[in-house]
Amino acid sequence: MCGIVGVLEFEGRPLDRQVVERMTETLAHRGPEAWGSEILDAGPVQVGLGHTRLKIIDLSDAAAQPMTNEDRSVWIVFNGEIYNFRELRASLVRRGVQFRTSSDTEVILRLYETEGEQCVDALDGMFAFGLWDARRRIMLLARDRVGKKPLFYYSTPFLFAFASEAKALLRHDRIMPEINVEVLPEFFLYGYVPTPKTFYRGIRTLPPGHVLQVDQDGKIRIKEYWDLPVFSTSLAPPPTDAEATHRVRELVTEAVRRRLIADVPLGAFLSGGIDSTVVVGLMSRLMVEPVRTFNIGFAQNPDFDERRYARLAAERLGTAHTEFVVEPSAVTLVERLVWLHDGPFGDSSAIPTYLVSRLAREHVTVALTGDGGDELFAGYRRFPVTLVSERVPAWMRLWGGRLLSGLPEWASRRGPLRRLKRLAISAALPLTERFSHFAAIFYEDLPTLLADWRGTSGWAESLDLGESLARQHTEASPLTRLLYLNFKTYLLDDLLVKMDRCSMAHAIEARSPLLDRALLEYTFALPDAMKCRLWQTKVIFRRAFADLVPPEILRRKKMGFAVPLAAWFTGELRDYLRDLLLAHDARLREYVDQGYVNRLCQAHLAGRADYSARLWTLLTFETWLRSLPSWAGSHAEKADQAPSGSMRGRHLGASDRRMSP
Repeated sequence: MCGIVGVLEFEGRPLDRQVVERMTETLAHRGPEAWGSEILDAGPVQVGLGHTRLKIIDLSDAAAQPMTNEDRSVWIVFNGEIYNFRELRASLVRRGVQFRTSSDTEVILRLYETEGEQCVDALDGMFAFGLWDARRRIMLLARDRVGKKPLFYYSTPFLFAFASEAKALLRHDRIMPEINVEVLPEFFLYGYVPTPKTFYRGIRTLPPGHVLQVDQDGKIRIKEYWDLPVFSTSLAPPPTDAEATHRVRELVTEAVRRRLIADVPLGAFLSGGIDSTVVVGLMSRLMVEPVRTFNIGFAQNPDFDERRYARLAAERLGTAHTEFVVEPSAVTLVERLVWLHDGPFGDSSAIPTYLVSRLAREHVTVALTGDGGDELFAGYRRFPVTLVSERVPAWMRLWGGRLLSGLPEWASRRGPLRRLKRLAISAALPLTERFSHFAAIFYEDLPTLLADWRGTSGWAESLDLGESLARQHTEASPLTRLLYLNFKTYLLDDLLVKMDRCSMAHAIEARSPLLDRALLEYTFALPDAMKCRLWQTKVIFRRAFADLVPPEILRRKKMGFAVPLAAWFTGELRDYLRDLLLAHDARLREYVDQGYVNRLCQAHLAGRADYSARLWTLLTFETWLRSLPSWAGSHAEKADQAPSGSMRGRHLGASDRRMSP
């Protein structure tokens, strides 16, 4: 896992090596073990490449980057892991190709030499790379199918640049952090900015499953090479339950096996949910030594604490388990998290993700996760709720919504009354908008929040995101369309971003077996009833691993990786919240209605409502606005200021573990 940078200067403009090195230095957290840069003179084009390295496969210096071939006609900077690189290498060797290293980076390089741009079709893994072809004078960028690895780019007639994180682009003297105000409605609605947009004018993300080619004249061509295979259920006879159960287990097992290849210590994040328990259970059967597992919990907040279930899974599976407790002071990490995410971020579970990654790094360099299980097998509550409400007549949903929408906001965000109100408000909405509403941060009050801002017209376009994605597959079932929408939005721009930034902040590589390509393509073709049946979720997944997951975990309701912000904001962090959001010089006053923000704070602090998710979103927004001027040019990365004493660790030693039968 690494950080990559590239710069192309057109029309003979000179390229300053210090600029490339400054951009590369910004990504040191992604690859602290080595870094390198190269400046190439290609006539009318000046090319700069930079790389920071985290050594996972082939730890020798021979695998350092930027990497080139023998005649220096092809150069590559690569971030990620190719899980089928050994098979690809063997195939190339049979064709007479010679290798100098045992790295997956060189496999991509050699594969491009033999197959050109089509090389991406053969790659199975998580990746983002930039490849300079000196003969053709083109730069090729590629991103993996799901979007596990990030790739940002900036383009003008005179300059093209790319990087693993937007902050590295902002270190270029001619790329300024100008706020893209058009995306603010989408951010406040979802808590993130949908791909390919970003918070910065001129900076975009390359969508997953796409390649980008820029030539010596600066002309850009973007092409999709893969998309989720959304099938109609009438296309082929479905497998039987027994066949699907066997195949799902087979595919998940193989996905885990492929992700155990590493030349460094390896472990797993264990939440105590079904997905991570399955991954750890399979690791335990495939590995000789006990699996190192890590979990995090919250002191005095049992509704948000999964340590009991993680400990149960660890004991049954015989892992070497370490758990940590997060205290309220951890929220003061907000400045660091905003920097890591290149802007405000509405998902407060970044706090425990960041902390568990930092502490796991003391023991391992690679960690497997359960990410993707809910996205494949319809594990979120909003899937069955949306589908069941679809069966209710429209007139009944409309009147029910009008009657129940007046419920007060004082209920807990997780309480039944709060859920009932959210369901009532969304009842009369179209299918995809109803689904998005369940996960929305600001919704009915978004026009009020942005009342004094000239860009409020973006509100309608923000809601159209789901409809535009769903219209691409009108022949698919409602559940398949919702799964597709969730994959292209929440998974891509929230979950995967959070895991990448928080793990790479500590140079730890996170691998997600449940997002394996073969598993994805098989699961999306399964009948709906094998994923979601009435109120039961993950039907076929539960059945496939019923013998591996403890019954207590199979039966428990999904908790999610939430944070007890409501209690924190009314307790120890009360003054912190007020000082930041209600200050007379608060920067957010330029973009949102300050009177509305005041009412949110007062209602939450008085205990009349739980507005913690909205307040967290505003908190990160204000933090970003305050720090933004210092992000450009030669600004150096701030040191990690994580508060000491914000967590406690407990390790379950060999005497505390039991081997599974």
